Amino acid sequence: MNVKALYWFLKSFVVAPVLRLLFRPHVEGEEHIPRTGPVILAINHLAAIDSFFIPILLRRRISFLAKSQYFTGKGVIGFLTKHFLLGVGQLPIDRSGGTASANSLNSGLKALAEGSVLGIYPEGTRSPDGRLYRGKTGIARMALTAGVPVVPISIQGTTKIRPFPRRATIRVMIGDPIDFTRFEGFDNDRLILRSVTDEVIYEIMQLGEQEYVDVYASTIKNNSEFDPTR
Repeated sequence: MNVKALYWFLKSFVVAPVLRLLFRPHVEGEEHIPRTGPVILAINHLAAIDSFFIPILLRRRISFLAKSQYFTGKGVIGFLTKHFLLGVGQLPIDRSGGTASANSLNSGLKALAEGSVLGIYPEGTRSPDGRLYRGKTGIARMALTAGVPVVPISIQGTTKIRPFPRRATIRVMIGDPIDFTRFEGFDNDRLILRSVTDEVIYEIMQLGEQEYVDVYASTIKNNSEFDPTR
């Protein structure tokens, strides 16, 4: 079974039936996602399971950029994990910075050049406390380089299902596509990249109910004094 066939099999007969039965997730605004052609979905990130709910609720096949470490496990578990992630549309990337970041950008651009729907979490990591954090500019660089629209998405409720499968209301709110063609040729301008990223994060905030914090989520996570239970 090839990767695309595995994706649709898992979505239609394994993951989707279970999640729909347990949580009855609700989506609004799917008509804002173009039916064909490349597009970036910019999504807030609350829990690891976000990457399962988004694909099952949308008609088009979605690829996500995922940590390369998830694909290098040993033994049977490692093998199954790798092929499951590939099957559900995950693309392995190295987030260690420098050349690795450039390779991540290239992986995303390749997917967009093939006409794919690319899912990105602009915050760069899961929110440590449910709030919305400052976006990383990689999404802006990718959008401007590829010349594709960005569709903001807010997912709500996934932090409440732990321990799995606690019942919770899952909502996915999809906003209007954002056209950044007015910034064509500015994909290396740091001020423009920051402006584009901030606009994307603002639109995500408008869709959901999250408080915005103007620092990186990774900074909060690395703060030894941070209390995730507050």
